[in-house]
Amino acid sequence: MEVQEKHRFDEQSLGRFMSANVEGFVPPVRVEQFKGGQSNPTYRLTDGGGRHYVLRRKPPGKLLPSAHAVDREFRVISALNRTNVPTPRAYALCEDDSVVGTAFYIMEYCDGRVLWDPLLPDVPKEGRQAIYQAKFETLARLHAVDHVAVGLGDFGRPGSYVARQISRWGKQYKASETEQIEAMDRLLDWLPANLPSNDETVLVHGDYRLDNMVFHASEPRVLGIIDWEISTLGDPLAELAYLCMLWRTPRDWGGLQGHDLAAQGLPTEAEMVAYYCSLSKRPIPETKLWDFYIAYNLFRVSCIRQGVYARSLDGTASNVRAAESGKMVRPPAELAWSIVEQIAGGAR
Repeated sequence: MEVQEKHRFDEQSLGRFMSANVEGFVPPVRVEQFKGGQSNPTYRLTDGGGRHYVLRRKPPGKLLPSAHAVDREFRVISALNRTNVPTPRAYALCEDDSVVGTAFYIMEYCDGRVLWDPLLPDVPKEGRQAIYQAKFETLARLHAVDHVAVGLGDFGRPGSYVARQISRWGKQYKASETEQIEAMDRLLDWLPANLPSNDETVLVHGDYRLDNMVFHASEPRVLGIIDWEISTLGDPLAELAYLCMLWRTPRDWGGLQGHDLAAQGLPTEAEMVAYYCSLSKRPIPETKLWDFYIAYNLFRVSCIRQGVYARSLDGTASNVRAAESGKMVRPPAELAWSIVEQIAGGAR
């Protein structure tokens, strides 16, 4: 789409930066904005030779602490360019606000498909299983990366990932809270008091889901994982459970619950957990442990949606549907608490 008024910047200034910092760039630059991207405004750039690039920048306005870290995105993509994890090529990082108004980076434009609907209606039924296998296989590749060897040994703190995530997202939730939600208050107390004992550390994406990857135009193959803003060193099971929330959320949220998976040619949650565990040589998690991770991720989704909604109120959110996030803060929190009650045997 055309660039939104609040997200416009000096295109000539950007062109001068790219001429000096992006090899092969041919001026002038033409700028369009992607409709997605709730956190960092994202643009497609076209140079004078017809070559495409992608620019991601911090949004304007007052920002939450540690959020919108485009410098971290650029660093992790640059490191993964040297591995077998599919990521767009990183071209240039600019932390000088005078160029386009906020910090930004430029990366490769992956010309492929972004599959928004987990039912994969545009994919033939017989090809849907392969798409699911590709996204889980790519996740197993990411979790197999030697983060120390690629220069990301200090990209996060090893261990205590879930504890730190609960603390971080809980604080950000409270900083952007617009109404009291009883289930959220209960989760803020229960989750840190019932942490799992396993503490493996791998490189995690932080928001690994179907629409944060670009697939080949016709093959069930991932060309690039995108949106690395909250990547860090973390717990592989936490990230796996985030991807698997899809099977636990109802169809009116865009989830798979309530659909006839076999009729749609889609795998079950158990099948994909087993597939990932087989590829990554990890044991299949026990039920209570797995349910904790699902509840934790639903809590995290509520925190993220609350942040998006709060930004929509002050006009800085980049997604035109950001205001709708306010309606979707309470439901995942209440679903998470219902799972907690099952884990705890109904005790409050």
